Amino acid sequence: MTKTQLISPHGADQLKILLLEGQERQETLKKAQTLAKVTATTRETGDLIMLGIGGFTPLDGFMGHDDWKGVCETMKMTSGIFWPIPITLSHSEKISSGTEIALVSEETKEIMAVMKAADSYKIDKAFECKNVFNTNDQEHPGVAMVMSQKEWNIAGTVKVLSESYFPEKFAGLYQRPSESRKVFEEKGWKTIAALQLRNPMHRSHEYLAKIALEVSDGIYIHQLVGNLKPGDIPADVRVECINTLVEHYFDKSRVVVGGYPLDMRYAGPREGLLHGLFRQNFGCTHMIVGRDHAGVGNYYGAFDAQEAYHKLWDGALKCKMLPIDLTFWCYKCGGMASMKTCPHGKEDRLLLSGTALRKALSENGEVPKEFSRPEVLEILRKYYAGLTEKVEIKLHGHATGAALR
Repeated sequence: MTKTQLISPHGADQLKILLLEGQERQETLKKAQTLAKVTATTRETGDLIMLGIGGFTPLDGFMGHDDWKGVCETMKMTSGIFWPIPITLSHSEKISSGTEIALVSEETKEIMAVMKAADSYKIDKAFECKNVFNTNDQEHPGVAMVMSQKEWNIAGTVKVLSESYFPEKFAGLYQRPSESRKVFEEKGWKTIAALQLRNPMHRSHEYLAKIALEVSDGIYIHQLVGNLKPGDIPADVRVECINTLVEHYFDKSRVVVGGYPLDMRYAGPREGLLHGLFRQNFGCTHMIVGRDHAGVGNYYGAFDAQEAYHKLWDGALKCKMLPIDLTFWCYKCGGMASMKTCPHGKEDRLLLSGTALRKALSENGEVPKEFSRPEVLEILRKYYAGLTEKVEIKLHGHATGAALR
């Protein structure tokens, strides 16, 4: 095997790829047609694809009871390997150990994988939520996701048969870890910083990326292309915004843009740790962690995700955090700044956030030019204008209040 200059995958010397191809895939797919079917939610389907492409190295399937419990309580699997969030598959009934089943996408109805069940177990959902999300409040979208799961979890090894949903929707963006690693190798990069994005890049994101570029060989702008909570800007709009920003405001030779197939869990610190873990599998040495990473509402402190990295034990994760303080536009400084660089008061600062930008645009409010680049704002205004037109069409057509909520 050719020696690589890149960081090794998490807990392994090489990627654990569970996606079948060629004749083996055809034979297994044929067999899958004869097996009992279990439906996988969009979150579980995204997890399956990450298992298939090696994004969740070193996992070989969905977690059993002891791994689930260890991950919830201590962020350790029974093997001692660090893992911050359970990767599980739920079902309405117990399945006998050794039974082979076919996993079918809830959304596309496609057979995604075959799985040999090793364990079926009931879980304490409140226990999982309190440990992973630090709350049992069902207004939290991640808690709601867990509480809506079926009664049983099924554990076992998987053979993944498809990833087609994401390459078809996001051609040229979706990447396997083997593909991002190949690009990094070809560029000769040794230090790569990952920027997690579920929002279009406003000036704060751009500033984070450019700080990272000053101290690394390149940056991997890695976008979530799975499902988000209602009100978040959809992936195709975000992709257009980011591509436009990279085209006009970055040295393109030092930027790689990619996408990954997970639903957002909004797990704050725990999800921030998972982001670093699977970015290591994609070849990144550093994870940019700024304000309210992977957060939602007021469930987490602004820098809880950074604290979570600081509290990791030695050897838990090779991908290191690149922590960045609260950033903003300072009118007196005449540019982007942070709490570590700006001496001025809050009256001179424009705080930038995806939430504030979405609120202003959705209400047709005025957006300060310092908030985002004009090319990006143009795309976002067009998107929100389209939403307004759809609502007006419904109103004109005497749609019911339920349809508009």
